[in-house]
Amino acid sequence: MMTPTGSRMALAAFSALAAAAVSAAPAAATSYDNSISVRPYAHIMSDDTITLSGTYVCNDPSPAGAVQLTAVIVQDSVRLGSTAAEEPVCDGATHRWHSHARLTWTPGLHAGDAHVEARLQRANRAGGIMPKSVDTLAQDVRGAEVVDHR
Repeated sequence: MMTPTGSRMALAAFSALAAAAVSAAPAAATSYDNSISVRPYAHIMSDDTITLSGTYVCNDPSPAGAVQLTAVIVQDSVRLGSTAAEEPVCDGATHRWHSHARLTWTPGLHAGDAHVEARLQRANRAGGIMPKSVDTLAQDVRGAEVVDHR
C-alpha cells in the first residue's frame, strides 16, 4: 500500500514526465522549418490512377536519415496510401510534389468529398535495412474533392 507521501511523489513525477512529453512533441513535428501542403483536389485519371499533389520545404538536418513524402486519401471506408513520385530535395526551397497510386485494389474511390493527408518523413537508419525510427517532419491534413476524369 502506498503512503500519502509516496502517492504524491509518484503523481508529481508522472506530472513532470507528462509535461515534458507534451512540450517536446510539437517541436519535433515542426523542427528545422520543414513544411508540406496538399492541394484540396485529387484526380482519378483514365488509366485508373489517382493523383495527389502539393508543395513542400525541406531543411533536413541529418545526413543519416532518408527523407520521403507520403500521401493518403480516405473516402467512405476506402484508404489508399502512396509515396511521392520524386525524391525530396532538402535545400530550403519550395518544391512541388506529385503522388500517383493505382486503383487496382481500391476501386471504391469515386468523385466526391474525401480527406487527404501528406507527410514529409525521415527514416533514421541504424545499420540494417530496417529503419530505426520514422519521424514526421511536417504534415498537412484537409478535406478534398475527388475529380473523376475517366
